[in-house]
Amino acid sequence: MRSRHRNKLTIALVSDFFCPNTGGVETHIYYLGECLLRRGHKVIVLTHAYGQRKGIRYFTNGLKVYYLPFFQIGNGSGILSSVVGSLYWLRRIYTDEAVDIVHGHSAFSALAHEAMFHAWCLGIKTVFTDHSLFGFADASAILTSKLLLQYSLINIDRFICVSYTSKENTVLRAKLNPDKVYVIPNAIEKHLFTPDPVSYAKKPLTVIVMSRLVYRKGADLLVDVIPEICARHPTVQFIIAGDGPKRVPIEEMREKHKLHSRCEMVGMLPHNLVRDLLIRGQIFLNTSLTEAFCTTIVEAASCGLHIVSTAVGGVPEVLSSEFITLAKPDAGSLTEALLEAIDKHESGSLMTPLQRHERMSPMYRWPSVATRTEVVYYSVMDDELMSLKTRLSNYFNCGRSFGMMWTWFTLVVMILIHILDFFDNLILHTSSKPSTSKRPQPQKLIMNGQKKLNGRS
Repeated sequence: MRSRHRNKLTIALVSDFFCPNTGGVETHIYYLGECLLRRGHKVIVLTHAYGQRKGIRYFTNGLKVYYLPFFQIGNGSGILSSVVGSLYWLRRIYTDEAVDIVHGHSAFSALAHEAMFHAWCLGIKTVFTDHSLFGFADASAILTSKLLLQYSLINIDRFICVSYTSKENTVLRAKLNPDKVYVIPNAIEKHLFTPDPVSYAKKPLTVIVMSRLVYRKGADLLVDVIPEICARHPTVQFIIAGDGPKRVPIEEMREKHKLHSRCEMVGMLPHNLVRDLLIRGQIFLNTSLTEAFCTTIVEAASCGLHIVSTAVGGVPEVLSSEFITLAKPDAGSLTEALLEAIDKHESGSLMTPLQRHERMSPMYRWPSVATRTEVVYYSVMDDELMSLKTRLSNYFNCGRSFGMMWTWFTLVVMILIHILDFFDNLILHTSSKPSTSKRPQPQKLIMNGQKKLNGRS
């Protein structure tokens, strides 16, 4: 290991998804940043503004967060990508903070892609973590992979995926070198997800569902699974936490089958209330149709719940059969798997909550994630910077038509960087000249003002 490996780095974690939003990416960035700070690195977070939350904020764990006032689209979950529009601010932050590595998170974050693009144009090393899976059959996934990911990621130095399934997916759709892709799973704070044996023993048996109520999370399956379970097992209750466009069909299902007393909907929960909800149940149901990792099932297992989940994406890698019952992503298979888990609970053949938590405790720890991520950072710092010629060739190797478009973006950004460097040097040179003005200098003004204040006091 080279001596510079002992040097501490300045790392910029970038994503559109961060606090006050709640979710897997937001949690990952928060705890990864905290653990990297504990290891002696300097860490900043770049995200877009949320309402009145703009400018620089300091979190209690030491994180310095830039809430950038870029124009947002949709429901405020991302910025409107303009390629050059964010260059001035990102370059200024990278320069002022002396950033060594820019680490983007989530393929759905336009800010992350722009930040990494500007970073390598400025000669800064880049790392990207993919938290999602994409399909290969639907038009939107194909267009996203071909027009964005394949070109945006081709010049990134290193990649991190949260599961081996996610790695295969990312390598295939973005045509990456597998040797540059690392697998580092998500983690949880175990002390925040402890079981409550008293609540666990209460009856009736309760099934917890906690996810965004969207198609990708399999919310449509709940419309068929819940009435069937309630009909075949007269005492089981459901609690659904989350919100989204698929909430309406679930509400209609409750009306149709008169299940208001057995199916409670609590809406979106802040992260600090997740454990309080999880300990109200004995079984956790995950109906996702695609999932790279699914941190929520780890949190539920740590709280002592048995997991019933669709066997999609990286989910089978996350927990062993002692913790989880897997099913096909259809209503019939999920219903049978859930009934099987209910029978095991009632017969007492499942692990107790405390046993489950103790078995989970050594697994998926944030200090381990930070240590493994640090290895990726140092491997990046060992690499020589790719030349501009090599980077432009990479674009053309992906496809000539869009390769020319991305080459044009690169050349425009490089020209703007040189222009901004010129004006910075001009201002610096001007400010370094001795002043010939008879007006008092700022420092003298401050001293004179202080004397007046002291005289008054």
